[in-house]
Amino acid sequence: MVGRAPGPPCENDTRPLRQAHGQSSKGEKTMNNIPKIKLGLVAVSRDCFPAPLAVNRRRALAKAYATKYDAEDIYECPITIVESETDMVKALEDVKAHGCNALCVYLGNFGPEISETLLARHFDGPVMFCAAAEESQDRLMESGRGDAYCGMLNASYNLALRNTRAYIPDYPVGDAGDCADMIHDFLPVARVKYGLEHLKIISFGPRPANFLACNAPIKQLYNLGVEIEEESELDLYEAFLKHEGDHRIASVSDDMAREMGYRSDQKPDMLARLAQYELTLLDWVNDHRGYREFVALTTKCWPAFQDMFRFVPCYVNSRLMRQGIPVSCEVDIYGTLSEYIGLCVSQQEVTLLDINNSVPKDMYRESIEGKFNYRHTDTFMGFHCGNTCSTRVVNPHLSYQRIMASTHPKEWCDGTIEGDIMPGDITFYRLQSTADNKLRAYVAQGEILPIATRSFGGIGVFAIEEMGRFYRNVLIGKNYPHHGAVAFGHYGRELFAAFRYLGLAAGEVDYNHPKNLPYPGENPFA
Repeated sequence: MVGRAPGPPCENDTRPLRQAHGQSSKGEKTMNNIPKIKLGLVAVSRDCFPAPLAVNRRRALAKAYATKYDAEDIYECPITIVESETDMVKALEDVKAHGCNALCVYLGNFGPEISETLLARHFDGPVMFCAAAEESQDRLMESGRGDAYCGMLNASYNLALRNTRAYIPDYPVGDAGDCADMIHDFLPVARVKYGLEHLKIISFGPRPANFLACNAPIKQLYNLGVEIEEESELDLYEAFLKHEGDHRIASVSDDMAREMGYRSDQKPDMLARLAQYELTLLDWVNDHRGYREFVALTTKCWPAFQDMFRFVPCYVNSRLMRQGIPVSCEVDIYGTLSEYIGLCVSQQEVTLLDINNSVPKDMYRESIEGKFNYRHTDTFMGFHCGNTCSTRVVNPHLSYQRIMASTHPKEWCDGTIEGDIMPGDITFYRLQSTADNKLRAYVAQGEILPIATRSFGGIGVFAIEEMGRFYRNVLIGKNYPHHGAVAFGHYGRELFAAFRYLGLAAGEVDYNHPKNLPYPGENPFA
């Protein structure tokens, strides 16, 4: 029952350890909490055009995809070329029978605007449209010219008439190789769409006092298809106590020791408590996911957490992320939602950081100026107490949470993972229901610089072009909270496309404008 703590596992608990702490035989974490997309490729044809044209183009597209990418990503629907509503039903039944959870409606020629858009309307999953380009100047007579360039206009118009949303690539007309690239580009967007529609966020709250920045109106979660289960910190503490003596604790503690390079006799009590907490969260996920395929978490990590649990949860949060389960701190529901989106796009761990502090001018002069093409206002430090995965941290080590140690005994604050975050390309982004209860997002690409931070926690020196203007006109100007999600790599294109496909209008997805492009309302004399 929701709200009840899972009972302790009995001595003959047969839940496999891989499920309990996501460890493969090689010691690597496995991500089994994000969608695997299998896309059905359905070709459509207007009945006054020759159907073989669409058949041959569909076959060429499937062959091109198998040559360039993983053939198992797609299923070529051979049962029919969709020319009518009856064909549409047959095609839907076929792709469903073959386990497809995404769909590509491929205009082999002009296309039947009614039945092709009904495909999108009645398919339960992400849908994209693309269209065939003409192959040769020698094939422009009636049997070889398809006019799909024109048909795509009618398809988009009919989708709007039916209030049906579909993904349409930036330039949706191409030859077989081009369309294969379009389908491959759609896969991360489809993972986001499908993932959110099958996601439950389990939140342990309430937020820390005086922390309104993590306020999370849930209406927009429901609009996205996300389920939300809000629990009490007491429920989590009760479940934690019931896991005392769990026979799996020793194995998880050993795994933690291996990850952090500890001897088996180093800090055994702390590792045991952290392992007990990790198992508590994982069992809660298993017992409370309900009908949802995927789960993300958020927890309240201060100030009462240290008083009751006698450790901080940061390291455990990082370990669950390595299994594909984001756990945002400070009850940041839209933070964990953003992390999950980045996880679906990149298929690798992400993190959640405070847009935290400015880079000191002496550090800028000594380590950045003249070495990197960034102004001082392009830089900042991204920080959290220690929730970034060890795989993304230089010389990671377990420590105590120094901020909480100012108000709590130091030994109650163990469990944070410290170290400078590894340099490299990043994408800073967030999806948020803002103060006016509207969905907005931002995406900004940049990098973490290879500079020693000389600070504590999980922290890095970030550089994003025109960050100063972005900070003022977007982050402050549009009332975003201080947490931002970080994907390790440049994923701006995929994230921007995903946010648009989720229903955000063009002006609701912000990015860092170049110097020659003012923001609306930006002071031209600044």
